[in-house]
Amino acid sequence: MLYQIDVFPETLRSRQPTRLSERPTIHPTSIVYASQIGGWTEIGAHSTIVESSFDDYSYAAGDVSIIYTQVGKFCSIASHVRINPGNHPMERVTQHHMTYRRAQYGFADTDDEAFFDWRRSAACVVGHDVWIGHGAVIMPGVRIGTGAVVGAGAVVTKDVDPYTIVVGVPARLLRMRFAPEISAQLLAIAWWEWDRQMLEERFEDLRDINTFIEKYGPS
Repeated sequence: MLYQIDVFPETLRSRQPTRLSERPTIHPTSIVYASQIGGWTEIGAHSTIVESSFDDYSYAAGDVSIIYTQVGKFCSIASHVRINPGNHPMERVTQHHMTYRRAQYGFADTDDEAFFDWRRSAACVVGHDVWIGHGAVIMPGVRIGTGAVVGAGAVVTKDVDPYTIVVGVPARLLRMRFAPEISAQLLAIAWWEWDRQMLEERFEDLRDINTFIEKYGPS
């Protein structure tokens, strides 16, 4: 026998979509540490952002982990994405983190800060208007160009050019989003730097690439 369930729990009946604002919207189950978060942003449930920046209008859908990363504006990060997972010291006798989280194990009074500085030196950079699909992993030190798409489940080990689509393990180029001349014009326009008033005035033009390039592209 199958039971029809329209809404569970009942409290969902009255829940309205989150209305974003100039202040970041961060789910109470998430953790943000030593980071800068822009306006009109949303960080979904059970996400972690550590020593990173997360610029205006970007969102993380939930269960996202971001560390030592600069995320641009208007980025769409799906659930279970990991950006900059921790590297282990493969050159040491043991890769176990007791050699750098040594205080936790009682081997020293302090941790190996030089090791953590090494991790910080391999920061990731995610450009503007980037879409990262469900479950993708962006490895340390990788740069994702503006307008790029990272397919679901991809493991990105090398830099990704602007307005390209990469998929697979390891990630490889699938195709370009637009013709090279269109991509170049979008980068020149840099619409992601428009202020709120300009976005509102030109909002409908964002829906059609040809109209947009014709109106705002370099003459």
